[in-house]
Amino acid sequence: MEDKRILYVSSEVVPYLAENEVSLQSYEFPKMINGLGGQIRIFMPRYGNINERRHQLHEVIRLSGMNLVVNDMDMPLIIKVASIPKERIQVYFIDNDEYFKRKATFTDEEGNLFPDNDERAIFFAKGVVETVKKLNWVPDVIHVHGWMASLLPLYLKHFYKNEGIFADTKIVTSVYGSGFEGELDGNLMDKVCFDNVSKEDAKLLEKPSYENLMKLTIDYSDAVIIGSEELSADLTKYIESSGKPFLPFANKEEVQEKYTSFLKNQVL
Repeated sequence: MEDKRILYVSSEVVPYLAENEVSLQSYEFPKMINGLGGQIRIFMPRYGNINERRHQLHEVIRLSGMNLVVNDMDMPLIIKVASIPKERIQVYFIDNDEYFKRKATFTDEEGNLFPDNDERAIFFAKGVVETVKKLNWVPDVIHVHGWMASLLPLYLKHFYKNEGIFADTKIVTSVYGSGFEGELDGNLMDKVCFDNVSKEDAKLLEKPSYENLMKLTIDYSDAVIIGSEELSADLTKYIESSGKPFLPFANKEEVQEKYTSFLKNQVL
């Protein structure tokens, strides 16, 4: 993996948020590739419950300052950066006061999904792409983790399809068993279609459940990794019938060898 550029885009990453399947693998995979000589960047949202002082986040003025349009509204983009201790891996945080200042990740104190989670996902996807363009750092692979990042493949293949710097970039998505209960805002499809995505291409968002978000992500990815030992039969069948190269779930002892082999032989 020497000198290969891999961009990790995740809903959650350890040590900035609590440990779970998504946050742990969003740390372990970059650590693996970094140790093998690859070039790594990680992007995640800057939720309000991330302790900026403890983790030494600071704003990158040269990357901040643009506005992103979400559902016909201009939303300011703020970019912050930190380094994972001892790993020499930079993490970029997509921030906006309206979407990410609240002191929680996805739900309120009663466990209800935030009503604007759909717009937060759109903003995150656009913010990642615009920041990577500003960095002029062209990834060989983008590896997507978690449902807050799940719109990125769709946006890269449609909204940003004419961006030449991503012409040779491959998209890999890890699909996990844990997601969210219920559905995101019922107007999500219309908000995505505002960005010149056809209703046919976004039709899975008519019912924006976790499984449909994952199916949409699979559709626009070049390869898939099964990130959970227990995945629903519906999602497993969808992956197997997608025609995309996929890596079955691998335990901790085997995952490095299988992951790097998968990238070399099926993706790159």
